[in-house]
Amino acid sequence: MDESLEHQSQPPDQENEIVTQGSAVVHGEPSQDGSVPPKVDSEVEVLDEKVSKQIIKEGHGSKPSKYSTCFLHYRAWTKHTQHKFEDTWQEQQPIELVLGKEKKEMAGLAIGVSSMKSGERALLHIGWELGYGKDGNFSFPNVPPMADLLYEVEVIGFDETKEGKARSDMTVEERIGAADRRKMDGNNLFKEEKLEEAMQQYEMAIAYMGDDFMFQLYGKYQDMALAVKNPCHLNMAACLIKLTRYDEAIGHCNIVLTEEEKNPKALFRRGKAKAELGQMDSAREDFRKAQKHAPDDNAIRRELRAIAEQEKAVYQKQKEMYKGIFKGREGSVGKGKSRNWLIMLWQWLVSLFSRIFGLHRVKAD
Repeated sequence: MDESLEHQSQPPDQENEIVTQGSAVVHGEPSQDGSVPPKVDSEVEVLDEKVSKQIIKEGHGSKPSKYSTCFLHYRAWTKHTQHKFEDTWQEQQPIELVLGKEKKEMAGLAIGVSSMKSGERALLHIGWELGYGKDGNFSFPNVPPMADLLYEVEVIGFDETKEGKARSDMTVEERIGAADRRKMDGNNLFKEEKLEEAMQQYEMAIAYMGDDFMFQLYGKYQDMALAVKNPCHLNMAACLIKLTRYDEAIGHCNIVLTEEEKNPKALFRRGKAKAELGQMDSAREDFRKAQKHAPDDNAIRRELRAIAEQEKAVYQKQKEMYKGIFKGREGSVGKGKSRNWLIMLWQWLVSLFSRIFGLHRVKAD
């Protein structure tokens, strides 16, 4: 199976322009394992009486204006207890935030995001007045009353739109078209080896195809949406494999396989990621499943041969190692036996001389 991305016809030009910029490090990757807020040493920038920011990773380009549709990942904690109550990275799907039209509990987050550039990651400190307020929230997410908040936020990109048209206000055709455009932009960036920027575009395309949207579709519209969404996940997996982020690549392949369990490209890329992680049995199983649905694919044969050769090399190495161990044991056993004979001979000679000496002594007496 070749590593090229899926190519589809260019969708009609969209009215809105996308704004994304490159960054020096991988986009969307959590700064730590995500269980606790990151430790940041950068200068604290006061954005509002109740909002301050510390930059973790610099972004590039312009900042979003009012009514821009921003796509971002974030983790959120209560500041004093450091209880994590939300994490969009775990869901592998960025959220959308329209500046100036955000929910009340997102007011502080919106102030922080409006100060950020594409690709920028920052730690936001938000007072409870601009978060979940005096009463908190006892459903999902669970936030106690009067809780100051911490957000680790990364802005993937944003749409500059004058009217601030959110996804929920778009028709099905508009959402699919917008997502397809971003997919094609991502493919062009992938060809130029701009993997981080390509991933930005794929993530924004996936954001248009969220679960809330997909559940409403059926028939031809569902097929149209999957024809855009699944290639974006597979292309994300291709980028992540190149960036050696194998666990994340497996996650994107799994999403495709829940919709298309026989998708050979998803099976192939998941197998490659597993092989890189040393999960050879599972990788072989994925490659064999992929080969069943794409029997003429040379890349699958190469991967299966590579696994077989690697396992053969490991077996030969283990064989030589065990052979050396047993040979050493046999040699030590042989040496032990010869040493025992020498001791017995010495003891016999000593006993013989003692008896002869004893007889001479008796005769002398």
